[in-house]
Amino acid sequence: MKKQPSHSAASQKLMLAFQKDEITSSCIYNRFSKHMKDQKNRNVIEKIAADEFKHAEIWKQYTQQNVGPDRLKIFWYGLLTYLLGYTFVIKLLELNEFSGIKGLRQLKEEITEVGRIIAQEEEHEKFLISLLDEERLNYVGAMVLGLNDALVELTGTIAGLTFVLTNTTLIAMAGIITGIAATLSMAASNYLAERADGNPNALKASVYTGFTYLFTVVFLVLPYLLFPEQMFVPALICMIGVVIVLIAVFNFYIAVVKSEPFLPKFFEMSGISLSVALISFLIGLAAKMCFGIDVG
Repeated sequence: MKKQPSHSAASQKLMLAFQKDEITSSCIYNRFSKHMKDQKNRNVIEKIAADEFKHAEIWKQYTQQNVGPDRLKIFWYGLLTYLLGYTFVIKLLELNEFSGIKGLRQLKEEITEVGRIIAQEEEHEKFLISLLDEERLNYVGAMVLGLNDALVELTGTIAGLTFVLTNTTLIAMAGIITGIAATLSMAASNYLAERADGNPNALKASVYTGFTYLFTVVFLVLPYLLFPEQMFVPALICMIGVVIVLIAVFNFYIAVVKSEPFLPKFFEMSGISLSVALISFLIGLAAKMCFGIDVG
């Protein structure tokens, strides 16, 4: 093999990083292909995996080093696929490839193959976008409905009851009863609405709504189950933190899979949920003062 010209330490470090990233991506895509039911999608993913491996071999010619894949990254993306679906993970990889393309341009004048690698990376993005067809994405609207209603209704209810009941156990019990009843009501209402709109998958949509609602209820009530009975204020503060985290995680998921901006929807949902919580909290405090409620 022809001896490659020497490169600066910075370029060598960058090329080793690209080599490791390419071989890691190849392993991740190969894992994806094994779980693809659609043969066309599987073929596309296998082609991308093969191209990523070829890119790693190109970098190897310049680094003259053997580089193994990032096992932790492979495990992490595998876990994300199990939890959030392959569409989310592929979109994340797509975002990483976009960042990688910008980095590749730094070496374009130094290494001739870089131009071809960039062209293939951009082609990969088009392939990835064209193959995304995951069932759960058809029910994003149902999940948004369940999450948003649970956050608004339960956050307001629990915040309002906090200074009325002043007991974490009682607040948690009230939240659980209200949450389960609201879950069943929301799922049933969504089923009837979807049926009225002629949706043949009305039952599945209502299940997604109900599950998301119940999932949110569990996390909102959890702080009141963990804190001692008299620590209702810390429990309330912790619940507000949980609300913000849930909104952030869910909106990040939507932003990635739908290629939409994250911050506008995050601030909108946060503003609505926290405003309702504040109003309900003040109403509960006023009710306690006006009616002299004391459950202690």
